[in-house]
Amino acid sequence: MVFPDPPTDEELTLRAQAGESGALGLLLARHQAPMRAVALSLLGYGPDAEDAMQDAFVTALRRIGDVRDPAAVGAWLRAVVRNAARMRLRAVRETPGLDGLDHLHLPDPVTCPDKAIERHAMRDWIWSAVEQLPAQLQLVLMLRHFTDITSYQQIATACGVPVGTVRSRLNQARGKLAEALLSTAEQAHDDASALTEDSRQEAVATLQASRLGRRLPQEIAELWPEEAELLGVLAEPGERSHPIPAMRQNLDKGVRQDLRHVVASRDVTIWEMDVTNPADVADPCPSTLAWLMFRKDRKVRTLRVVFPEPPR
Repeated sequence: MVFPDPPTDEELTLRAQAGESGALGLLLARHQAPMRAVALSLLGYGPDAEDAMQDAFVTALRRIGDVRDPAAVGAWLRAVVRNAARMRLRAVRETPGLDGLDHLHLPDPVTCPDKAIERHAMRDWIWSAVEQLPAQLQLVLMLRHFTDITSYQQIATACGVPVGTVRSRLNQARGKLAEALLSTAEQAHDDASALTEDSRQEAVATLQASRLGRRLPQEIAELWPEEAELLGVLAEPGERSHPIPAMRQNLDKGVRQDLRHVVASRDVTIWEMDVTNPADVADPCPSTLAWLMFRKDRKVRTLRVVFPEPPR
């Protein structure tokens, strides 16, 4: 009996770029040993090496469409885990696993429209899988990989949980994400960019109305129902606080927020803001903050405003 030759790296990469989750799984399994060797060479044995491997796995999911030379995907995967490991050594404030990938010559979406379509399909597939996770797991995964709140300590502070809980939730999220990717690979996926753009418009309208002292437009006011609850440092101790009065209190002090970045699923929304304080304020706000929202049926259930500290 003649057995067919196994697919080459090039074939698997092209299939993965077209959205075939099984092909990506085969690639990661095939290159797992050399990737782990890179992590161990830089970080030694221990949880950091394993975390770097998991960060690299998520990065590969997000960026497989960026590989220009499919036959050299092994070198690309080793570069991804190397960058994830170096991130841990340097503790710089950048998205895990993406540092230093500019030299890979990403395809231009204008000159390569087919690649752009494939990347969009991959993005929608990933976000569809993310939305299969419980909201608490979505939040830590989104903070870690899609915002500037990336260190374990920052995420722990933002979520109000110990660092060990952050590690545990990230491990759970990555494992469940792999399962969800496999289960949703053949399904049609909603446009993730449309959801993000809708959320961006919601943020802009909320900020503009509050800044001008106007009532929120009806479609925006519906996002903040009476039962919405403000949590964290801006909430009144021992009382149930609604988010809108807290927004207006900051505005009355002359504090201005400008939207910088949006990350959104159906259940979790993150708005990252740049903050401008008035010149004479005695107790200025930090220069950045983030709104972390859990939602149901589009409406905000809870809002926690966090002030990320630089990673130590």
